[in-house]
Amino acid sequence: MPASLPSLGSSFFDDIANQSLADIGFAISHALFKGEIPKLALEELTHQAFPFETPVVELEEGRLGILELFHGPSLAFKDVGARYMAALMSYFARNTDKEVNILVATSGDTGGAVAMGFHNVPGIRVSILYPSGRVSDLQEKQLTTLGGNVQAFEVQGSFDDCQALVKQAFVDKELNQHLSLSSANSINIFRLIPQSFYYVSAYGQVRSCGKPVVFSTPSGNFGNLSAGVLAQRMGLPIDHFVAATNLNRVVPTYLQTGSFDPQASVATISNAMDVGNPSNFVRLTHLFGDSFDQLKQNVSGYYFDDEETRAGMKEVFGQFNYVACPHTAIGILGLQRYLNSITKDAVGVALATAHPSKFKPLVEEVIGQSIDVPERLASLASLPKHSTVIPASYSAFKESLLQTAL
Repeated sequence: MPASLPSLGSSFFDDIANQSLADIGFAISHALFKGEIPKLALEELTHQAFPFETPVVELEEGRLGILELFHGPSLAFKDVGARYMAALMSYFARNTDKEVNILVATSGDTGGAVAMGFHNVPGIRVSILYPSGRVSDLQEKQLTTLGGNVQAFEVQGSFDDCQALVKQAFVDKELNQHLSLSSANSINIFRLIPQSFYYVSAYGQVRSCGKPVVFSTPSGNFGNLSAGVLAQRMGLPIDHFVAATNLNRVVPTYLQTGSFDPQASVATISNAMDVGNPSNFVRLTHLFGDSFDQLKQNVSGYYFDDEETRAGMKEVFGQFNYVACPHTAIGILGLQRYLNSITKDAVGVALATAHPSKFKPLVEEVIGQSIDVPERLASLASLPKHSTVIPASYSAFKESLLQTAL
């Protein structure tokens, strides 16, 4: 975490309505980095990272909007963090001849975004660990078809197993003597920082309604929600957050009881949120001074099972003619529950974390209609899958990693 956060000032947020995501990202990065990267170079790499926008689509005027975060190359919100990290690492890699080995655990969308963001970036090799049978077919294609400097490890276990293997690698002294390791998960602060940019962009798009702004974030590893709180700590006037989860409800339970009790992850139809021990919980609490009362005052938690998620997807489509992936539907459900529980008038923004076509069979089954798959995703369907299958064993992962990286 940064030792201190800059206060961006109210005038900064008053002037963001017509700024691009890249402009906002550059301004926040410049304030955070304090000259660590020359201004012109930072501006160039930030604009290189964000050739797309993150629009808010209004479903109910002045009450409910959807922040669409799937307009990047992998059609998921993780593109924002992955492309920013790739631009930064490419900048710093110019000054070294030592290859950086990035280790990534994914429950679905992170892997595809990182694979595409870092594919063929000089001086960088990427190893992606994903749980076998627990990602959608198209998500798996994004991880396993690029080749080049991207290697996929299909782990016979859960996302939590994948994450544990990555964390163990970082503290393995022998492995670190052979390889220069880094992470592109949200455990890396430079994956998380750029996710704060789109909260600022979304606020600029809805502030004209003159109401308090509430964000609802579909949550798994809690990096996305932590990024929103990071923006709030820098001055963004967010009134409240909703942490919306599936049956992996460790944080909503914590908000009810004050007890953080990690569990083995449960497989659901919203697979990218199947995290039983979220790494970023410590960041989330830290941002509120490790005060349960402060966290509870600013964040409400709700969880939904698969039946409720399906019903939410169907209701959103029927009421608004809007197609939502299961994760996005959970964000909308959480937001609606919170807005219905308060007496003040507020505008809510739910984060749409992935394009619904990434979950095409499920979405079509629920809404009863076919949906189109964007060409950049559809083209992957016919490509052969290449992955290394390993047990959820650190020794097996270490051996395979050394074989492919050296």
